[in-house]
Formats: sequence, structure tokens, C-alpha cells
Amino acid sequence: MSILEQLRLLHPGWRDLLEVAIVSVAVYRVLLLIHRTRAMQVLAGIIVLAVAYGLAYLLRLSMIVYLLTLIFSYGAIALLVVFAPELRAALAQIGQSPMSHLFGRMGESEIADEISEAAERLSRSGIGAIVAIEREVSLEEYIQSGSKMQAKVSADLLATIFTPYSPLHDGAVIVRGDMIVGAGCILPLSQTALIDRSLGTRHRAAVGLTEETDALVVVVSEETATISVAVSGRLLRDVTPGRVRELVAGRTLRAIDAPGIDAAT
Repeated sequence: MSILEQLRLLHPGWRDLLEVAIVSVAVYRVLLLIHRTRAMQVLAGIIVLAVAYGLAYLLRLSMIVYLLTLIFSYGAIALLVVFAPELRAALAQIGQSPMSHLFGRMGESEIADEISEAAERLSRSGIGAIVAIEREVSLEEYIQSGSKMQAKVSADLLATIFTPYSPLHDGAVIVRGDMIVGAGCILPLSQTALIDRSLGTRHRAAVGLTEETDALVVVVSEETATISVAVSGRLLRDVTPGRVRELVAGRTLRAIDAPGIDAAT
């Protein structure tokens, strides 16, 4: 390294600071995309294999080094095939306009009012429902499993979607910003044993989605007509419409995300 390059490292210019900022934002966005998803588990597996390769190389275990080299050579192609849906979702999120998020957040209180009102109506009528609100991690993968929509969030529309015997009433509605972007969507079921065995598929799907993403999910039970909210892999039961409004608006999420909240509260 020349003396000029050494001096540049000691006195970074505006271009260096710009590059660091761009790379930092890019890494942050990638981590958000894979946060609490299968991709994060795969990344942990790749790190373990890399460590194993390093140890095998240092210990001169030629057979293990050869096998791991083959895995790394063809594993990239396999990952492209396995994670094609996640890659499509990532590219779709990158292509979204930041201004759309800005405008979506301007009406958070109105969105919370509509969702809480819909939950209250459905609860009074004893109609089951599940509404997932997208936060930072994209839910595009799950939108693909249902019917895509582009409609403003409203209590009337949500109540109509979940009307019994309607084509989309069995699946989940996904909300992005102030828009309903998917209906009849299939969510992953939680494999964690819930405290109350009477909880049905909707509750397990709500918890399952919040275990893999940072979404917030509102559930109305068809059997008990009670309202529940799932967040961070936990289920808050017997929630009032006012509480739903606060949670959807993001006013009390920090307290819920903190450890120590019982899933049955």
C-alpha cells in the first residue's frame, strides 16, 4: 500500500463517507428482508459450513475440504431455485417507491380505526377473520398465495371479504400501508405449542406469520367471537377494539416486543 493510500485512510474524503453510507443502508435493507425468515436460517447454516471449511483447511482434512468445495460450488445454484419466491419479493420491495410508504404512514390512525371497527363488527357477528399488517419485512411471498388486490383499507370492505361463503373468507387479508394488497392468502402455521388447545387454525397461522416476520396480525375467532392480536410470535387474547386500534397504530408495540409478555395475556 502506497503512502498516499495510507494517508487517504487516515483522512477519508466525502466519497469514502458516501460509499460507507450507501453500503450500510444496503446491508441494513438486506438484513430486514431476511430477518426472521427461512433465509436467516440458511445464512446461519452457510456460516457454519464456512467455519467447518476453515477448520478442515487448517487441519488439512483434504476429503472434507473437497466435499465442502463441491457444496459451495453447486449450492449457489440450488439456493437460487429454492429461494426464488424470496428473491422475487426482495426485488419487488426494492422497486417500491419510498414515497408510497411515506403516504401510507400519514394515515396510520385512520387505518387503525378501520381495522379495529371491522374487528368489532365481525366479533359482534361471530364471523372469523384474520388480517395481517405488513411492517418492515415484506409479505409479498404470502400475497402470492392468495388473490392480489389494490383497495383502500375500509371496515366495510374487510367485513365483506370475511362474509361466510364468500370466495376469499377462508384466507388472510394482507394490508400494506393504507391498501389491502391480498386476500385469501395462506399463512404459515406455528409449530409452537399454544397454551390453549382450543385455538384454531387462524390463531396458529397468526402466530406462525409473526414468528417468521415482524407483521402484526389481528384475529377474530369464529367459535368464541373474541379478538386476538399476534405480534413477535406471541398471542394477545381477548383484546378490545380500542386496544386493537392502539396496536395497529403502533402506539404500544415497543412494550409488546419486549421480553416477558405472556402469550396468553
